[in-house]
Amino acid sequence: MFHNIDTCLEKYIPQEELSHVQRILYGKKLQKLELPATCISNKDNVEVKGFKFDSLTEELREKRIVRVGVIQHQIVLPTTAPLVEQRNAIYDKVGKIISLAAEANVNVLCLQEAWPMPFVFCTREKFPWCEFAESVEDGPTTMFLKDFCKQYNMVIVSPILERDEHEVIWNTAVVIDNFGKVIGKHRKNHIPRVGDFNESTYYMEGNTGHPVFETAFGRIAINICYGRHHPLNWLMFGLNGAEIVFNPSATIDGLSETLWGIEARTAAVANSYFSCAINRVGTEIFPTEFTSGDGKPAHQDFGHFYGSSYITAPDGSRTPGLSRTSDGLLISEIDLNLCRQVKDHWGFQMTRRLDLYADSLAKIVNTD
Repeated sequence: MFHNIDTCLEKYIPQEELSHVQRILYGKKLQKLELPATCISNKDNVEVKGFKFDSLTEELREKRIVRVGVIQHQIVLPTTAPLVEQRNAIYDKVGKIISLAAEANVNVLCLQEAWPMPFVFCTREKFPWCEFAESVEDGPTTMFLKDFCKQYNMVIVSPILERDEHEVIWNTAVVIDNFGKVIGKHRKNHIPRVGDFNESTYYMEGNTGHPVFETAFGRIAINICYGRHHPLNWLMFGLNGAEIVFNPSATIDGLSETLWGIEARTAAVANSYFSCAINRVGTEIFPTEFTSGDGKPAHQDFGHFYGSSYITAPDGSRTPGLSRTSDGLLISEIDLNLCRQVKDHWGFQMTRRLDLYADSLAKIVNTD
């Protein structure tokens, strides 16, 4: 299986040309972070990469250095195993990766979409999968992560399947601060209806708007999965003051991989913030066959989740991606001052025409 585009480039492109290819594809060359040897050569063979984004040194503002981390991982047990065993096995795996992030002094960490469970929504089966839905405030996943947040002085973004007080299910990202307190949530704004993405069988569009969360390590927001295909969704988080926008996702090869390296990167450029694209990894097999409504034979897997998580700066420079096939932790050291520096350089916020767009949108929305 094809593992990673970056290693492919390094293997086949002559060294004298490689730097030019990487500059055009990824922007300015990033410095690799010096991470603890125990983090890099960990016993669980988790791929760990770290990069540093440069910024200008200002006279009137101190640098606002933050270490951001994203985790991609495969499920652990077969989907036929008891649900609590499936979830606990994922907790055990991800807990170890969170500890690796702590060794590397990560301040803000984001997990993948629906991280403590298989991505079951292709099956259209309500049972037993709806049992994974849980409370934002005191569900088992939030309670599991709170201790890590307090122990490591770390903000964690935890995308889960939420069950609210009215027994309504949502696709939700929970934000837990570095004191272990839930400071808010965001519910997925855009629900796909393409191929095996049968998510509206389980939940509908969110009702939380475009919240931005003030943390000890900057203003963060979450654009969950399919929302990355909607530029205005990215825009609104920027207008509301986000400095880092996470895009926890679950997407497969053959559908979106050609778009993957483009959308979160262009969002960072257009909105002058950092974007972090996180995808799960692996192929998940379900006990019952299902169809895609496309005339093709029934099947038991969604397809291959291709990982390839990456981070982009407001100037368009981006990290290499994680593997397409294995668990990984990607870390970036960033200076949040770069957001304003890029705004001053390009003037996008000055030259955009929000009044013009609002007028045109109002006319379209109000057209019978």
